[in-house]
Amino acid sequence: MRHNQHRHKLGVKTAHRAALLSNLAAALLRHKRIRTTQAKAKALRPFVERVITLAKKGYEAETPETRLHYRRLALSRVRDPEAVRLLFQERVEEFLNREGGYTRIYKLVPRRGDAAEMALIELIDADDEGYTKPKKKSRKRSRKAVPAPAAAPESGEGAAATGEAMAPAQPEGEVAAEPEATAAEPENPSGEPEATATEREGPGDTEDAPGEEERG
Repeated sequence: MRHNQHRHKLGVKTAHRAALLSNLAAALLRHKRIRTTQAKAKALRPFVERVITLAKKGYEAETPETRLHYRRLALSRVRDPEAVRLLFQERVEEFLNREGGYTRIYKLVPRRGDAAEMALIELIDADDEGYTKPKKKSRKRSRKAVPAPAAAPESGEGAAATGEAMAPAQPEGEVAAEPEATAAEPENPSGEPEATATEREGPGDTEDAPGEEERG
């Protein structure tokens, strides 16, 4: 069944498409970078990467017959002997330590005239480590300083210290006036009226009445 086989038709017949991709692959292997439309660049990428894989297998092959086999397979797809020779003898060493991803595509501005979407496809160098997305900077939210509530005066020593601090300062050379002492009043917790001097004296202390002496 022909499932998922309708990709990169490019609006041409099969023979025309094979010749087109062969010419594009030969130009890419020679110059390492070409400029074409985005549709052709996306169709060329899997095509030329399979050819590079054949070159890697031929380089790692143990027998010369196996190397010749992979080279003939690559030559049947890229119909340019000079481009295949350049790939198998010089360019293959650049892809030995890379597991796939041998090409890179850059999008360009549309072409003048027909406004076709253009792209730049190139072979990745051996020492190219690629590029990474820059890390997003985390925004730090600034918190406004909230004034602390006023602390209540403490009891005991703290309250005394607060009271001393609140007292107005006396001018130098003057002494604070002391409060006048008030006369101490006798305590009377019972609430009864105080006794007079006659009541305080006993019955024996009183003088005899004048009427009693005359009678005697």
